[in-house]
Amino acid sequence: MSGTISKYETKDGPRYRVQYRKPDKSVTGKRGFKTKKEASLYLASVTITKATGEYVDPSLGRRTVSVFATQWERSHLPTLKPSSQEGMRSSYRTHVEPKWGGRSVAGIRPSELEDWVGELSGQRAAQTVRRAAFVLNQILAIAERDRVIPRNPMAGVKLPKKKRKPQRYLTHDQVETIAAGAAHPNLVRFLAYTGLRWGEAVELQVGDLNMLRRRLTVERNAVYVRGQYVVGTPKTGERREVAMPHFLVGDLARACEGKPRSGFVFGDGGAQLPYPHATSGWFQAAVKAAQLIDATIPRVTPHDLRHTAASLAIQAGANVKAVQRMLGHSSAAMTLDVYADLFDEDLDTVAEAMSAARAKSVS
Repeated sequence: MSGTISKYETKDGPRYRVQYRKPDKSVTGKRGFKTKKEASLYLASVTITKATGEYVDPSLGRRTVSVFATQWERSHLPTLKPSSQEGMRSSYRTHVEPKWGGRSVAGIRPSELEDWVGELSGQRAAQTVRRAAFVLNQILAIAERDRVIPRNPMAGVKLPKKKRKPQRYLTHDQVETIAAGAAHPNLVRFLAYTGLRWGEAVELQVGDLNMLRRRLTVERNAVYVRGQYVVGTPKTGERREVAMPHFLVGDLARACEGKPRSGFVFGDGGAQLPYPHATSGWFQAAVKAAQLIDATIPRVTPHDLRHTAASLAIQAGANVKAVQRMLGHSSAAMTLDVYADLFDEDLDTVAEAMSAARAKSVS
């Protein structure tokens, strides 16, 4: 066993000190063991971890979460979309740094993290708690990877289940009622019948439209971050083509008149149309006016028009793969997961068709 055990006296009685060489040949140790057996077991465990390459230097564990957060921000965040970057930074500043920033990574226990998650769950939505836990998990994973701690204490900590918000869908008549009173009626109809995200729509340029083929190309997305748009690729990172319903073509053609190919379709062409204020913007004003005409119209946001597009497409007979391509989802499974309620009626249709086929076959 490569190390020594020595006895020393304290006011509380004899104690034992362990000294050994680290893999880099420097000498370190640990003191305060009450019995020689405890000291021997510790030295044995150190010897085994050194032999297996799993040794963790205790002195490195005194580094704080904030130290590894700097590395996390430098190495992990640049791989994310701008909006995701901002969300992660905000989560760290608001929920992680105040509680854990000054703590040494080796001193954090799973039970403490469980208490933190439980306390936060009583104050915040499940998605907020899950994001904060995800951020801390990524930071501690760096410490684990660098062998600063033997294992990530976040592993196995139970998180609250994310509750999916109920989708809001509009009918054709409801879409038209809102559009008729909107400052940008063509944009309302466009979002409700193409399924583009807001950032994809306002970033759409004249050169992205092919009026003859009734196709538009989505290859950019504008995300509103800290009061300004940041342009990047679509959410999935891939360009896609979307069909334009023929009744939109005339209005879109007029919206493009006098603009260069690089001009934006919606707005004055020179800048992306700003996102309407959630409570006092032009879109909410149009919704409120429409509700006076049709009280069944729910309170919706521009993003709900994307859900409406999926609903109207499915009602028109589109299959899940067509809806996936239109919306730019990464997989058909994702489309089914998000819009499972819209495909419920298919179950009845299939059951009735099978019954009819059987009756025809056995009659």
